Amino acid sequence: MPEQHTVQIDTGGMRLDKALAQALPQFTRSRLQKWIDQGFVLLDGKKVRSAFKVEAGQEAVLTLPEIKESRLVAEDLDLDIVYQDEAIAVVNKPAGMVVHPSKGHDSGTVVHGLLHALGELPVLGGEERPGIVHRLDKGTSGLMVVACNDQAHQSLQGQFATHTAGRFYQALCLGVPDLDAGCIRSELGRDPRDRFRFCSVERGGKSAVTHWKLQERLVPRKKGKVATFWASLVGCKLETGRTHQVRVHLLEHDLPILGDPLYKSRKQPPEWMRTLLRDVDHQLLHARRLELDHPVTSERMVFEADLPSDYQQVLDALRAV
Repeated sequence: MPEQHTVQIDTGGMRLDKALAQALPQFTRSRLQKWIDQGFVLLDGKKVRSAFKVEAGQEAVLTLPEIKESRLVAEDLDLDIVYQDEAIAVVNKPAGMVVHPSKGHDSGTVVHGLLHALGELPVLGGEERPGIVHRLDKGTSGLMVVACNDQAHQSLQGQFATHTAGRFYQALCLGVPDLDAGCIRSELGRDPRDRFRFCSVERGGKSAVTHWKLQERLVPRKKGKVATFWASLVGCKLETGRTHQVRVHLLEHDLPILGDPLYKSRKQPPEWMRTLLRDVDHQLLHARRLELDHPVTSERMVFEADLPSDYQQVLDALRAV
């Protein structure tokens, strides 16, 4: 019997997808939009679009789509799985690996490696993304959690949607912020000048919030009696998880991440620093800490992953100058 969720609409004038997202926080609004438009939601027994404005007293019924087995081919990729049980797996993803299959990446992804390490996974979010509830950019290293069953998938999606899961990054940046900490809020959307990039937009984007803290000033240079710095280690806590969020927010605040091939600043590091970064082909951004409530036991779990060796080597070299 397919799983169903029934929602009684108390307040009118709201979009259906927004009303369901408030009533069913375990599902993301984007996922609900897709299910509504695919016909898995009936409003008073009728199919409507996700933007339909509901009225008080109406009843919405969500019938979850059938869970299918993934047809992807498992690959032995020697993934660094730092934790695993029947509900979740936590992976320390290396920079350079794509999370799930997409155009131009039909093998060698985290998903292919997980299928080999864990066996077949339920496909709640799509056949190409079994178990995936959040992602890291190809060039970003660090921790990500994967759901091993339907219950865990819904629980983790809800935690990310309600911001109860914690994601903490370390970014090695060119330049040093004027303040020791702050919060960056904007709407992120596609860059109209480059479809592969994102940027902050005045309207039409998705809300993005990054809390940041200066962790270390690097490479002091004395000018008279004043010490200036070339670089900094910045810690970021995500309140939302938009595509390229940390990279865009730090760039737009004049703190481009070193090594980032896509989000570059007009200001350039000095020649000696460019030489140091010569063999770095990805942004020096690492998802260092992950916090979540276990989907079955509700235990608060905390995971940490050290910086990868190439990142650590650059950081050590900057500290030694």
